[in-house]
Amino acid sequence: MGDATPRTAGTDKYRKIRLSTTPTPEALAELRIGDVVYLDGLIYTAREGVYMRALEDKANIPMELPSESAANFHCSPAARINDDGTYELGAVTATASFRFSKWIGEWMAKSGAKLIIGKGGMSPSDYKEHFVPNGAIYLTTVGYGTGALLGRGVKRVKTVHWNKELGIAQAMWVLEAENMGPFIVESDLAGNSLFERENKKISENLDKVYEGTKPATLKRFGETDDKSDELIG
Repeated sequence: MGDATPRTAGTDKYRKIRLSTTPTPEALAELRIGDVVYLDGLIYTAREGVYMRALEDKANIPMELPSESAANFHCSPAARINDDGTYELGAVTATASFRFSKWIGEWMAKSGAKLIIGKGGMSPSDYKEHFVPNGAIYLTTVGYGTGALLGRGVKRVKTVHWNKELGIAQAMWVLEAENMGPFIVESDLAGNSLFERENKKISENLDKVYEGTKPATLKRFGETDDKSDELIG
């Protein structure tokens, strides 16, 4: 398992960091939005099935969290469980995290998760209301194509919990990672968001980008040619 303290390298544009999946508060405090992170240690998958079972059905979580892992991946691995109990795993593609907003605060408080990994980020209010009080960071992946790349960072499947109850896609997969990445720091300990910052920059220059162009021809009810509608606020 990698060191808890980040190691940095690279150019002035970004920092490349190796991070343990049981990071110290000091290691988390070192992270800046836009840093590129590679993870070492155990990562578990947990999404709506796990959240509902643990939080709504009050089932006992079948892992010692966060001592075994503080890294929750919003993911359904491309994997199977063989008849002899062994596992085969390929791509580990993230799913959109905003869908789990209703559970994330309670989950972090109960599980002690410090790294939430997924796709597309969560809302600024989620960061301020849930991530900041729990001392957690959001790590985002880039697109679907990175699933196979991330899969190369999985040394082995340690075990799968709640497969019988939830099925393969929703089960709690426990993955042993080594130099798994790249992930990008989307939110830091202060709740700052990389996506929010960059969207603001784009919005400020949007009129200049479309200056001199003709309005789009949209005639159907409810459609708009307001260019700012193309951005996620």
